[in-house]
Amino acid sequence: MSITSPTGAKGPVLAVDIGGTKTSAAVVLDDGRLVARVTAPTPAAQGGQAILAAALRLARTASENAVERSGSTPPVAVGFGTAGVVDPTGRRIRSATSALPGWADTDVADAAEQEFQVPATVLGDVQAFLAGESAHGVARGASVAVAVMAGTGIGGAVLVDGRVLRGAGGAAGHVGHVPVPGAELRPCPCGASGHVEALAAGPAMTAEAQRRLPGHDIPDLQAAAALARAGHGEARAAIEAGGAALGVALAGVIALLDPDLVVLGGGAAAAGPWFEAGLREALTRNALPLLTRVPVVRSSMDADAVLIGAAVEARTLLAHPASTERNEVVL
Repeated sequence: MSITSPTGAKGPVLAVDIGGTKTSAAVVLDDGRLVARVTAPTPAAQGGQAILAAALRLARTASENAVERSGSTPPVAVGFGTAGVVDPTGRRIRSATSALPGWADTDVADAAEQEFQVPATVLGDVQAFLAGESAHGVARGASVAVAVMAGTGIGGAVLVDGRVLRGAGGAAGHVGHVPVPGAELRPCPCGASGHVEALAAGPAMTAEAQRRLPGHDIPDLQAAAALARAGHGEARAAIEAGGAALGVALAGVIALLDPDLVVLGGGAAAAGPWFEAGLREALTRNALPLLTRVPVVRSSMDADAVLIGAAVEARTLLAHPASTERNEVVL
């Protein structure tokens, strides 16, 4: 099933952000404002169809609340940002980590179009994050931009001439799976070894802090950051080392793309200054000298960027109905 709408259609867009722990939905107005946001736990353990059904129920609630409380008209399109890799046509989930068992091969766009009778499209969550920052945030006006979300995993995205690149397989921008020194024998959650996610993601830094401080109970990155704030140098060093590993990976990405800026978001970046300090030092030390001044800036919208970017991509679908299927950048 593939629904199209009149080229250049205006009006509210329904946006959904599906993560491993929670799902959010909201209506996004033409100016980027969010209304009628609702959030609920993601039923990840129940499998792909349960995740999809819960997301559609939440989206229906957001749409109805927007009409009833804000006088909004019904949505003209639906956009999704989701964990996992989305196929390059923006419709089906190609792969997902163990955080969302059974999510792979779920046809999200078709189900949404049947539910709402408007066009739907799907992006990876960090791809949607960058689309949102490009439209209404710190990447606005950038010709080339890179985004990195550092949290439970390391996600990334690339934007060129105002459009997020999906890639031939839908996986463009996966910075977390760039190989880096020091990770050679470390298993990555993707199933391979040697990737920066195995050093720079929250669980990896937590494990490193625990290894350095065996006498402490360190269940998560927030606990490691609390120890760092309390003056424990080993906790601080563990977080800095994670940031440094990501800085090395980004040095290669920047050399390849020569971006206007890098947008940084996620829980690891917000845990304290040490992660970002390690990242910046390693990036400066490893980057092509010409590119050491590429700005690394914090997200201006955080989680809102995913919802806004999903809506931005859905509006692009309305204006260029065939562009997603061709995997083109529309100039």
